[in-house]
Amino acid sequence: MDVGISCREIERRMKRLDLSIAKVKAIFISHEHSDHIRGLRVLAKKYQILVYITPKTLIYSRLALDGHLIRSFKAFDTIRIGELEIYAFPKAHDAIDPHSFLVSSNGVNIGVFTDIGEVCDYLVTSFKRCHAVFLETNYDDEMLDSGNYPFYLKHRIRGGKGHLSNKKALDLFVSHRPSYLSHVFLSHLSANNNRPVTVQNLFVEHADNVEIVLASRSQETSVYCIGSTNVESTLLSPSHARQL
Repeated sequence: MDVGISCREIERRMKRLDLSIAKVKAIFISHEHSDHIRGLRVLAKKYQILVYITPKTLIYSRLALDGHLIRSFKAFDTIRIGELEIYAFPKAHDAIDPHSFLVSSNGVNIGVFTDIGEVCDYLVTSFKRCHAVFLETNYDDEMLDSGNYPFYLKHRIRGGKGHLSNKKALDLFVSHRPSYLSHVFLSHLSANNNRPVTVQNLFVEHADNVEIVLASRSQETSVYCIGSTNVESTLLSPSHARQL
């Protein structure tokens, strides 16, 4: 769930999908940037939802959350929420303590990999275990080059702690996808430096039997059922992760 939109808009989108917000037991915060957490305080308070957030991110977010709803996590933690296991690992982004997540249940792994400046070993290892993945495809290189953003902002976007380009995301997909990957949700597209049709066509060309889904900026994505196949291990152990 993206809590960068208002509580009311989240409620509307879930209702259109015939989903009850009462089923949301926890929200995991990847980093403190306001475009991802703007609606968090009201949502958590209204529905008494637990918020998992690192101590540094909590401080820098300046969120006034009710203390009894706050839960801390750190890199390489695996946290169980009901039947789900959420594994957190560090990512390259210009935030104080940013993390990506691998969500697992019954042998199925879903990656949530957005707001990433570069492809690191942690990301590659987790990507190789995914049955489905939300993958950042933020910008097209040519559009960013020719666009009217100032130089410092262009440098921030592509400088290693900003965002993942279409080409870098595609290279990750082509080079490291497992045989059982069934869905890729193209995510976090820039409104100014990307075109949905451009990145979708780019991935479809290399998709083979993987379904390519565009995650819209303006509306909810449909609900998908992701199946499992034989996987040697559903989660990285903390000791393995730290060896990378």
